[in-house]
Amino acid sequence: MPKSYGLIELPKAVSLSDYDVIDDPYCYKGTFVLKNKADIRDAERLEAFELEMSNSRAQEPLPPGKFTPQHYCKIHHHLFRDVYTWAGKPRTVRTSKGGNAFCYPEYIDREMKKLFAKLRTEVFLPGAERGAFVTAAADFLAELNAIHPFREGNGRSQLAFLHLLGLRSGHPFELQRIDRETFLPAMIASFGGNNEPLLGELKKLLT
Repeated sequence: MPKSYGLIELPKAVSLSDYDVIDDPYCYKGTFVLKNKADIRDAERLEAFELEMSNSRAQEPLPPGKFTPQHYCKIHHHLFRDVYTWAGKPRTVRTSKGGNAFCYPEYIDREMKKLFAKLRTEVFLPGAERGAFVTAAADFLAELNAIHPFREGNGRSQLAFLHLLGLRSGHPFELQRIDRETFLPAMIASFGGNNEPLLGELKKLLT
């Protein structure tokens, strides 16, 4: 397994204040700034600090595991443990984006188990046919994004896990080739039920 993988910077459209959360216990009172280990109270400074710390951790080997929800949580913890005390722990609040709700916290565990069970099927295993794998990967990524298990850091955790899935299947992705101008709209379209743009983006990343 490579020791690093070109973690990308997410588009500015995905910022710490873009999520709709009411009475958010994760934030400093009266603000949209997430409580953090550095006690940074400014959203832009926190965003820069979070990116710096997660990029630094991305240069280290990602945690090994069996491609389970627990493995996914370890990856999130690895990337964000320098920033948030709750890194690697599923959120406990309801969140939405643009009025569209992500999975309610009381159902995250159930939905994660259902989704990750798909990774045991042949289409995700070593030797899987290239086209079938990338189609399944797009579907998986769309569903994982809809669950949105963490309060913050979902996008970068998704890409890190996608990197590992590609390596395991024998169809690695080159994440440094992501075009932020087209990838983000593709993710948004997948949240609305249209995975075709996302499938097209993933195909462009295959080596």
